[in-house]
Amino acid sequence: MIDKKNKFSKEEKAILVGLVYKQQTEQQLHEYLNELAFLAETAGAKAVKTFFQKLPHPDSKTFIGKGKLEEIHDYIQLHKDIEVAIFDDELTGAQITNIEKALDIKVIDRSDLILDIFASRAKTAQAKAQVELAQYQYILPRLRGMWKHLERLGGGIGTRGPGETEIETDRRIVRDKISLLRKRLAEIDKQAFTQRKERGEFIRVALVGYTNVGKSTIMNVLSKSEVFAENKLFATLDTTTRKVVFENTPFLLSDTVGFIRKLPHHLVESFKSTLDEVKESDILLHVVDISHPQYEDQMAVVNKTLQELGCHDKPVITVFNKMDLYVKNTFDEWLDSETKEQLLRELKERWVNDTRGNCIFISATERQNIDELRKVLIDKIRENYRIRYPYKTDFFY
Repeated sequence: MIDKKNKFSKEEKAILVGLVYKQQTEQQLHEYLNELAFLAETAGAKAVKTFFQKLPHPDSKTFIGKGKLEEIHDYIQLHKDIEVAIFDDELTGAQITNIEKALDIKVIDRSDLILDIFASRAKTAQAKAQVELAQYQYILPRLRGMWKHLERLGGGIGTRGPGETEIETDRRIVRDKISLLRKRLAEIDKQAFTQRKERGEFIRVALVGYTNVGKSTIMNVLSKSEVFAENKLFATLDTTTRKVVFENTPFLLSDTVGFIRKLPHHLVESFKSTLDEVKESDILLHVVDISHPQYEDQMAVVNKTLQELGCHDKPVITVFNKMDLYVKNTFDEWLDSETKEQLLRELKERWVNDTRGNCIFISATERQNIDELRKVLIDKIRENYRIRYPYKTDFFY
């Protein structure tokens, strides 16, 4: 994996391309393309135009069909500064080659873009190995059609791959590399497991949630530590754990990598060891960006991922974050305070019922309702101590 300090010499202009087909509605596609634009921005590109096509199923050769491809080509000819086309779904190696030939610009898909972001964010040996493994797994089935794609070593989105030797590599070499990385990760996992065992008999709390919902900010507020937080997707790749003490009650608080829709399955597989922190936790803080228009869909993605990890039966406190932005984005200035309070009360009552009282509404950046969050957390942690470590009564007085 090439780790560049200066990833982009300039902001790349990009077009986004999506498809409405049987498993995907037009409304869903627009939501996905908005998220794709944010992903592109995180990677260092600016989306200047969006195209979408309606087909019963993706075209096997060009994904979107010859006619739509010609329309995109004509647009690119009029806008010579466009350098990359980003597709919202996974493309095969042959599709990438065919589309690049037709458009004469670089073509990547959503998985390639996410891998690119992960490659730029990976700092530790574990994260770097995990991303590199996912990159090779992504490349392996595309080798036949990706030679031209792999020759692009001039920089920019989608070119931060495992290295220049990919041009000469074949499936056997890639498989050997995958095997080597898996062995390396197994050793790292063994060390991480030993470190987790040495933490002692503490209740463990893990922050989980969609990417960019404010987990790292909440981590900083609760633990009074400096964990990297940024308004970009996947600001955190590595799990960060801190020992925290509330009212004489110690516990371990962990920040984890964010989830996202259409996360490449290679990344899910590669990062399962990082998510062991979630599986071994006693309590989950599911952080939700309630100001996001599709926050309920994001909650569903997280819940589905937790179910896949076997964590759906753990105690969960749903933390609705960014309430200050929700109020700002939802209510007009002329709305009277009484009506506003009524609407907020109805929102909270709904989620209190849905979560059986296991939720709280805060703003981490504005420090709103943080004391209440601490109180809810302390009560849940002490309840867990009484069940798991009943002899640790010194925590409760």
